[in-house]
Amino acid sequence: MRLTEARISHLSHRLRTALLKAGLADFPDDSAAHREAKAVFESYVKAEEDVDAFAREKISRLSRRVPEGGREWEILYRKYFEEEMTRRKL
Repeated sequence: MRLTEARISHLSHRLRTALLKAGLADFPDDSAAHREAKAVFESYVKAEEDVDAFAREKISRLSRRVPEGGREWEILYRKYFEEEMTRRKL
């Protein structure tokens, strides 16, 4: 699922609220905390998009053609995606 700007903003607000309610954080500058939380979510989304492109490219470079949407393609995609996410420690 791709995260839109609105979803990222919503998650940022929810995260900060949860941290405050749990007593795990105190934000002296709420807007700066919001910007930082959004930046973290956005960097994760960008990394995930890069890994998606990597997995698709790796499948397309196979010696045999694997049609997208098929069971084999899904298995290979999941394998390559998870390997790259692990390699990047995400």
